[in-house]
Amino acid sequence: MNRRSLFRSAAAAGALALVAGCSAGVTGGGDIVDVASSNDDFSTLVAAVSAADLAETLQGDGPFTVFAPTNEAFAALPAGTVDSLLLPENKAQLVEVLTYHVAPGYYPASALAGAQGGVPTVQGGTLRVDGTNGVKVGNANVITPDVAASNGVIHAIDRVLLP
Repeated sequence: MNRRSLFRSAAAAGALALVAGCSAGVTGGGDIVDVASSNDDFSTLVAAVSAADLAETLQGDGPFTVFAPTNEAFAALPAGTVDSLLLPENKAQLVEVLTYHVAPGYYPASALAGAQGGVPTVQGGTLRVDGTNGVKVGNANVITPDVAASNGVIHAIDRVLLP
């Protein structure tokens, strides 16, 4: 199954266990890759998306919600982890990690705030979300919510999530 089909299949199967009826309306100047590329805090993520050949997919119709680790989040991983993931022979593992940060659908912070539950990921897992005191996704905090893109939304997070 190719990545585009994987994203579509996850979107079709991805009923939100956390919030029903999230708005499908998405606005923003560029797509998710354009918006992330224009923000220096996401340069490591953008390099990883490129190495994983996911850029074209994340430029697709969406909508997608990306829980985007900042450069600082990647830097907090054990020494050598990012370099290792970016090696061609580790591409499958990189794709798995990155797609764990992507939810098919549009989940603005307003839909997550005050709620607890799970959000399906394109990787096939479910991210635990706790919006009762700020918004936490897994063990990461959303530090900048609702960065709008034409095909979804980006929430900057302070840790890399591992499936």
